[in-house]
Amino acid sequence: MKPKMILLMGGQGVGKGTFARMLMERGKYEYIETGAILRALPPESKLAGIIARGELVADGDLFELLATHFNTDSDMILDGFPRTVGQAKWIVENYSDKFDIRVIYLNVPESVMIARIEKRVREGGNRADDADIAIVRRRLDNFWRITMPAIEWLRTAPGIKFSDIDVTDPDADKNFARILAALN
Repeated sequence: MKPKMILLMGGQGVGKGTFARMLMERGKYEYIETGAILRALPPESKLAGIIARGELVADGDLFELLATHFNTDSDMILDGFPRTVGQAKWIVENYSDKFDIRVIYLNVPESVMIARIEKRVREGGNRADDADIAIVRRRLDNFWRITMPAIEWLRTAPGIKFSDIDVTDPDADKNFARILAALN
């Protein structure tokens, strides 16, 4: 039996990190949060500068960075990857024979994403890319323009189990129950 690779996908503020933590409390998963890996890079690095501007890191750079974090012997959760059609194809082409890939698309309207990001800032979140509304808008534009086509491609990708989960309910536990049902 192949280990599971859960791709938590959705726009900024949908709860990818929250639901990843909830999943990890219920099972043993390697957790790969692409954004955290990138934010941990030295601020003077090329990739850190790209992120600070709200832009996406080039696929080749990201593939090289992420491949070093993948353990093909255990279940894993990917948070924030893939973000482009090229990245989605790369993960399917390189890992569908090694993992049972499950895509969980956390679906909420943009207004909910913005409200959740604003709440994260009010509650003391220290993410620089959340504090500037112009950068938040750029990230959301990138999500709709670049990441949604990847999500749509994965929806019909061969050998992938895709679930579109509405997580607009303010009760995270109710949203989480829908995620668990999709993973079974």
